[in-house]
Amino acid sequence: MESGGLNRRVFLSTGAAALGAAQAAPKRRVAIVGTGSRGTGTWGRALLKTQGERVEIVGLCDINPKRLAYARTAIGGDIPTFTNLDRMLKETRPDLLIVTTRDSTHHEQIIRALELGFDVVTEKPMTTDEVKCQAILDTEKRTGRKVTVAFNYRYSNTAQKIKELLMQNAIGAVTSVDFHWYLDVYHGADYFRRWHAYTKYSGSLWVHKATHHFDLINWYLEADPVEVSAAGALRKYGKNGKIRGTNCRSCPHKKQCEFFWDITRSKDMVSMYVDAESEDGYMRDACVFRQDIDIYDTMAAVVKYSNGAMMSYSLNAFMPYEGYHLAFNGLNGRIEVRVFERQPWETPKSDDIRVTRNFQKSEVITLPYAPGGHFGADPRLAEMIFNPAKPDPLRQRAGSRAGAMSLLTGVAARKSCETGMPVKISSLVKL
Repeated sequence: MESGGLNRRVFLSTGAAALGAAQAAPKRRVAIVGTGSRGTGTWGRALLKTQGERVEIVGLCDINPKRLAYARTAIGGDIPTFTNLDRMLKETRPDLLIVTTRDSTHHEQIIRALELGFDVVTEKPMTTDEVKCQAILDTEKRTGRKVTVAFNYRYSNTAQKIKELLMQNAIGAVTSVDFHWYLDVYHGADYFRRWHAYTKYSGSLWVHKATHHFDLINWYLEADPVEVSAAGALRKYGKNGKIRGTNCRSCPHKKQCEFFWDITRSKDMVSMYVDAESEDGYMRDACVFRQDIDIYDTMAAVVKYSNGAMMSYSLNAFMPYEGYHLAFNGLNGRIEVRVFERQPWETPKSDDIRVTRNFQKSEVITLPYAPGGHFGADPRLAEMIFNPAKPDPLRQRAGSRAGAMSLLTGVAARKSCETGMPVKISSLVKL
């Protein structure tokens, strides 16, 4: 009895000391460049909510001072603000820079931070073309610093279960993949209101949006893309409109346009964008039928992989519902999932993965949605980034190589659309 009490006291004392040490561990000092909705929300408020015991935001940077001021208020706390990246990095000395600026400028912030001796977490896509991609890879190698790419789609319950099944060889070697993504008339249209509607800023939806999907397949298959053949068209938005204006607020066709969107109904959107227009002229509610829109809204591709697998992929940006269909065809069976993200009918708050092995009965695995952004993926991504001791059995952590392989698939698809010829990934960068 006495011995047991002594052991318990020793255990409690040791446990308390360990807990005290963990609590005393310094927080990681984080700075953010780019204070739009992703920087202010996911990497600002939401990050502090889920990782506040590990993270301290020490600086915010944006070229738009009004948006910057709003972000500071929205995130909360007495966070220093800057309109110059070098100054922020030199004065705050963060452990990590988070990059959430416009896609086409990611490389500028990433490279500058690496050169000044800082590690980087960047939103996807890592950048928008092969030249910028090569520059990032070369700078990371030269400086010895680290780039992490925020591929949150790897972290949903459904994605994790599919990865487990493939790692368990549930259907044998994968020979082909069917992957079809549907953006609805709300989410899909929004890309055509924003800066994403121009290839020079977003790399097109082949890069900005599809990089998510290409990364998932690279990760699922544990293989590199080798060659891409693709076709694309602009069928719904841009020049196809019969009526158009400058932006929704000032448009004379409000009552006639099925895509009219009243940004003023959101106090946050007004503070973040409308009130900040005077600084840089950026209109968050631009007309989806602008004549100069140059990205595709209808896309299809065939991708070949280093392990011999092939993928048939498509993306459409004006569907009546949102979600995707994904299937893996293996030598010994098939894994299939149909995910509904938004639709005009009721669905369970879960996904069903159907596993059918050759000559056997079919099995359905139901995965409930987890709480948090992107069906629980965002908080799990943050946990993996800011808790370095967390195990990673599914190899979800993603570095610059994963970032390169996903964006280069999109770049190759874009080039194939332009030339009508297949494009080899090896012709784009030197790894």
